[in-house]
Amino acid sequence: MRNSMAIMALSSLLLCMSCKKNETAVPAGQKTENKKTEEFVVDSVKVDESTQITDSLKVTYASTLLVFPSLQNKALLDSIYGDKDIKDFSKAGIESYLENKKKKYFHSIANDNKDWVSDITRAENWYSRSNMKLVSNANGYMHIRYMGNAYIGGAHDEYSYSERVFDLKNNRKLELKDVTSMPTIAIEGILMKNIDKINSGTQDQNGEVKNSEMLLVDKIPATGNFYFDDKNLYFHYSPYEIAAFAAGDIVIPISWEELKSTLNEEFKERMNIK
Repeated sequence: MRNSMAIMALSSLLLCMSCKKNETAVPAGQKTENKKTEEFVVDSVKVDESTQITDSLKVTYASTLLVFPSLQNKALLDSIYGDKDIKDFSKAGIESYLENKKKKYFHSIANDNKDWVSDITRAENWYSRSNMKLVSNANGYMHIRYMGNAYIGGAHDEYSYSERVFDLKNNRKLELKDVTSMPTIAIEGILMKNIDKINSGTQDQNGEVKNSEMLLVDKIPATGNFYFDDKNLYFHYSPYEIAAFAAGDIVIPISWEELKSTLNEEFKERMNIK
C-alpha cells in the first residue's frame, strides 16, 4: 500500500513539475535563433526544509525549479512547468509556488496519513525531492530533465525521470512526430533490438546483467519521454516502467541512421543531420 502511494505521489510530483548575459548587437544576416541563444538566461529556485511530524517521523521536502527570465511565451512556460497553479513565472513567483507546495506536502503527511503515522514506532525519514536540470540548449531545442524521488516507508524509495525537449523557435514542447514519421510499431521493434546497447549497470553474483534479462514487458513502448543529441534519439524509462526495480532506469538509443528516411525535414536541417 505504501509503495503504491509513493508511486502515485511521485507521478503527481513529476506531472506538477512538468518541474543574464549582456545584450549585444547581432551582425546582419545572423539567424534570430542564434541571437536568442546568446541572450538565453537561466536561474533557479531551491526549497529544502525538514519538519518533525512525530517523535519517530521526520519529513523533508526539497525541490529545485529552473527560472527562465528570457522566455516570455506563456504557452511555452506552461508546458515547461506543467502545473496550472503557477501563474507567475518570475523567480519570486516560482519561489512562492514552491513554498506553497512544501506547506501542502507537510500538511498532507501530518493530516492525511494519520493511521500510518500513528503506527510508526522507530525513527523514519520520509521525503519528497524533485529537480529540473537543463541538459542542453542547441539548434533552438532546449532539453530539460525532471527527476522525482520519494519515500514514505517500505522497502525502498521510488524515483522516476521525465525528459522534455522544447522547440524555442516555435514556442512549444517537441513531440515524437516532429522528429520522425516512422510508425510506432516500427520504433518499438528497434527499441527491443537496441535494449542492451546502453547497460544500466546492474550486476549480480555472476557479473553484469543485461537489460533484456530484466524486462517485465513483451513490447517496449515508444513514449514521449525522449531526447536526442547529434548521434541518436534516446528513450528513457524509469524503474518498473519496462523492467524490474533492480534494473534502475534504462536508456535505449536509436541512431539517426536507423531513422534516416523518416526524419522530419525541418528537424533534420536544424540538427544538421546528413
